[in-house]
Amino acid sequence: MAAPSGVLLLDKNSGITSNGALQRARRLFGIRKAGHTGSLDPLASGILPLCFNEATKLSGYLLDADKSYRVLARLGATTNTGDADGEVLARSPVPALDETAVLALLAKFTGPILQVPPMFSALKHQGQRLYELARKGVEVERQAREVTIFSIELLGHGPDQLELEVACSKGTYIRTLVEDIGSAIGCGAHVEVLRRTTVAGFPVEQAVTLDALETMTPEARLACLRPMDSMVLHWPEVILQAPQTRIFLQGQAVAPDPLPEGHLLRVYDENYAFIGVGRIDDRGRVAPKRLVAATGADASP
Repeated sequence: MAAPSGVLLLDKNSGITSNGALQRARRLFGIRKAGHTGSLDPLASGILPLCFNEATKLSGYLLDADKSYRVLARLGATTNTGDADGEVLARSPVPALDETAVLALLAKFTGPILQVPPMFSALKHQGQRLYELARKGVEVERQAREVTIFSIELLGHGPDQLELEVACSKGTYIRTLVEDIGSAIGCGAHVEVLRRTTVAGFPVEQAVTLDALETMTPEARLACLRPMDSMVLHWPEVILQAPQTRIFLQGQAVAPDPLPEGHLLRVYDENYAFIGVGRIDDRGRVAPKRLVAATGADASP
């Protein structure tokens, strides 16, 4: 039997790294080639899409996707990691929280904003991960990057905490957002609880935990895999006839009729098997952008 290709929506537990969760899932499925689509901090839980075999060719499209989170921000203390796993750096009294004022403050953090990535992150500086430098007590200058906060909803608040739901673009650090909000309040803050609730429209309610996977039969686990094209269902589709499929799979552009609108397309063969991602070139043809082999769970129903 061919090794399965597909996407697993994993509900990662708090207390495990994203790579640790990936390796456990990979072993359960007996798969060598696998990757995740955007790390979650060890403290964080929630949806972590994993790509197996041929699906890893499309993982970048989920890396670039919008995401949403629920976060409990603890006010009055900052930590070296920006979350509760770190060492407390400073404590400050928390002013009385007026809900109207808090809502007005949160509104200032919506839309395009600039963030300075935290030192405890997987970004690289001269070939080294920032978190590796941070653990050695080394801090380097980081360039601010623009991200977009689509919305921040105040779910609740207490004397020293805020519970928020945040919808944001790729590249957003919720730890940095919480630190910046705490700084604006005047008392500092860090992340106490963080849960990612959606990635690219996939809700965490559709995800499965490692504990549940471990109790399943191999057949039941395989049934948890989603087809590769589930990552790009928001794009238009084009179905090629057999002669066009052969040409397309050889890396050449084809001119299907009708030609869908859109820059990127899902491409299927005449049997409606997903064969890759195409793009509309400057001559109005569908050119291959990423080809995949039809194996395992990747064939659409």
